[in-house]
Amino acid sequence: MKVLAFSIGPDRYGLRLGSIARVLPVVELKQIPLAPPFVAGLMDLHGEPVPVIDLSRLAGFTPDAVWFDTRIVLVDYGPHQLGLLAEHVTGVETIDDAALAGSGVDGAPFLGQVAPGAAGMLQLVEVEDLLAPDVRALLFPAGAPA
Repeated sequence: MKVLAFSIGPDRYGLRLGSIARVLPVVELKQIPLAPPFVAGLMDLHGEPVPVIDLSRLAGFTPDAVWFDTRIVLVDYGPHQLGLLAEHVTGVETIDDAALAGSGVDGAPFLGQVAPGAAGMLQLVEVEDLLAPDVRALLFPAGAPA
């Protein structure tokens, strides 16, 4: 399987390429009042607002800064699009499906299996499990266009 590899703090993570719609440079985001701290804001994607989640904050880290290799990874999240702010995106890696181990982390259901990668251990981020139901309802209100 191919994954887009990136770092959060000292740890490496990956997103399955099949879940990625596009990878974009960082753009200016509009803040969402009363949103959880890991919600970076809304980006304007061709006139449509797309919520962006800061993966570093979601994982409990304070983001260092926006680096030259920080990207917004656009993923399909059900009928919606969701942006994921990822620091230190290093590129595409191939993971051996047979080498996948583990089944997630208590308290962080969005973290999935672990695999050896080209530059060390890499843990998969499960896009469908990223948001708790209350955050999903905040970012994608019922009746809002998909």
